[in-house]
Amino acid sequence: MGVQDEIQEILDRGVANGDVIGANAAIVGPDGVTASAAAGLRSSVSGAAMGTDTVCWIASMTKAVTGLAAMQQVERGNLGLDSPAREVLPILGELPVLTGFGDDGQPLTRPPARDITLRHLLTHTAGFGYDIWSDDLARYAELTGNPGVISCMKSALTMPLVFDPGDRWFYGTNIDYAGLMVEAATGQSLGAYMAEHIFAPLGMTSTAFRITGDMRCRLSDMHARLEDGSLVPMEFEIPQEPEFEMGGGGLYSTIVDYARFLQLFLNRGRAGGTQVVEPQTVAEMTRNNMGDLRVELLKTANPGYSHDAEFFPGVAKSWGLTFQINEEPAPTGRPAGGLMWAGLANSFYWIDLHNDVAGVYASQIVPFADPRTHQLFVDIETAVYRELNG
Repeated sequence: MGVQDEIQEILDRGVANGDVIGANAAIVGPDGVTASAAAGLRSSVSGAAMGTDTVCWIASMTKAVTGLAAMQQVERGNLGLDSPAREVLPILGELPVLTGFGDDGQPLTRPPARDITLRHLLTHTAGFGYDIWSDDLARYAELTGNPGVISCMKSALTMPLVFDPGDRWFYGTNIDYAGLMVEAATGQSLGAYMAEHIFAPLGMTSTAFRITGDMRCRLSDMHARLEDGSLVPMEFEIPQEPEFEMGGGGLYSTIVDYARFLQLFLNRGRAGGTQVVEPQTVAEMTRNNMGDLRVELLKTANPGYSHDAEFFPGVAKSWGLTFQINEEPAPTGRPAGGLMWAGLANSFYWIDLHNDVAGVYASQIVPFADPRTHQLFVDIETAVYRELNG
């Protein structure tokens, strides 16, 4: 059985077992997509079938696209990786560190020990977090009335840090600020900048913050996993008239479009006849940029949106600009130095520059790190390496 048939079989089995309502996946090499498949439904309400052209909320898979936009501006000298980010985005010099809560229940804060840099933001070492994985940030938001970042309200980006910049890794709103830095450097909205400088040269025609009419007619519904394991439809959509375009998680896309984005890295920044970023920029983005710091388990503070989350527990993991890097070989067969990340609705991707292969998988399910849909991604990646290794 070839990898195309094996991926189809994995997805079909996942639908039959109730692991997903629908899901799709694509494998890509330097010359384009080598396998793609879809199974099940994109809507359990309408009965519409999932396809490889189905539009999904890719959530935090947006981060790598924003990281690429930021690095284009670093290349052009408009942003500096290690300059104080407050020089471009003043709010990044105004936010305090949350140290706890007083006897009266009110937040206790202090100034940060050092400036935030773009490198801190792109590696999730700036001190920002998500309240999904931070009891303290969840408590702070409840006390102050700050909205969640998915609201795309500017007041969501006034949350405090939870540690000093550069002290450790914690996953959070960092890339939203990087997106605002791109806007400040270019004078364009983030979506307009991406459309011109990333999506157009890559031929990504179904990727945007705002869902076009053509995209909406292929849009997948979201589903929630209940405690009994069943999946039910849920109302969810990123605000279509946002106060800011969420560079950390606002994009909608298809697996075919996202495969083109992954292909760019396999081709060291080149798409057709266009050098979208220089090879040395790809090398910088795909190496460890956090030194001796390592990725840690994300302990859920909101089980409705995420399980505890860590990919490949026991494998040392660092961070590039803006990818997780497995510093040791992964159980799937991915070698050390592989890149990956995911989206909150259980979409996942990986990039292997050693074997020049990448893959993307999408389902539209919460909570995040759902073991049943994630296992389908793991099985697909494992199948790819089984074929690569003969």
